[in-house]
Amino acid sequence: MEIKIEHLSKKCGNKNILKDICLNIPVGMYGLLGENGAGKTTLMRILATVSEPTAGMVQINGVDIKNKKKIRQIIGYLPQEFSVYPNMSVYSALDYLGILAELPQKIRKERINQLLKQVNLEQEKNKRFKNLSGGMKRRFGIAQALLNNPEILIIDEPTAGLDPEERLRFYNLLSELAMERIIILSTHIASDIEATCSKAAVICRGNVIFQGDISELIKLGENKVYTATIQQNKLEEFKKKYHIISIYQNGENISCRFLSDKALQGEYVSCEASIEDSYIYLLSDYKKEVE
Repeated sequence: MEIKIEHLSKKCGNKNILKDICLNIPVGMYGLLGENGAGKTTLMRILATVSEPTAGMVQINGVDIKNKKKIRQIIGYLPQEFSVYPNMSVYSALDYLGILAELPQKIRKERINQLLKQVNLEQEKNKRFKNLSGGMKRRFGIAQALLNNPEILIIDEPTAGLDPEERLRFYNLLSELAMERIIILSTHIASDIEATCSKAAVICRGNVIFQGDISELIKLGENKVYTATIQQNKLEEFKKKYHIISIYQNGENISCRFLSDKALQGEYVSCEASIEDSYIYLLSDYKKEVE
């Protein structure tokens, strides 16, 4: 089971949204990491057959993406923004979506009860959709995406607006589901990818600038991350020399975490790179090359 993407491009008018994308996505959790507007959602909409590519080839489990009917039988899609009739109950909304998916009544009933238990919404099945919390709505979204028991699950920015506890619960659920299917997870939060995925691709300005193991991504920032304490009136000058990742007040001074391609010593302290550090370094390095 895999997804093959070869030389995929997407244009809107004169703007290139995706440029010559080539990816192989295996079973398990696969992350798509990138800034807002990088092209992640466009790629996921193409994989979900909601949008069509301008050029290139996509095969899902050997089925060409052009065969929309067959592809839609094997995928589940949770877009970043989704909704159902707000006054419908959780159970009624899932039943209605099951009817639209042409699931027989007996299978619908069994599947909905199973999914409500799986996503921990059994106690909320009679609650109106509009009265669900943000975390409950995302769990409902997973349930509706799983109605047809898909081999591929495509999820776009799933934790937007969720508190840390809901995010953890949500990703634990996805990790369980990924044992027997492909789950593609799109986000701009690097730590979410590290917590759930073994492999990922980074997209910047419509280009894939990294693909591989998460450990390989983290290595990109090795020996590039430093901290230093500087006087407050030196901050603007410091910004011109280095790419600052974070700053915080340290008495009358400022402590900075920053990137440097050159090895630094003295008052500069080398730090172990986190996935966020390496991700920011990768984006910064790529933008310098193309500008």
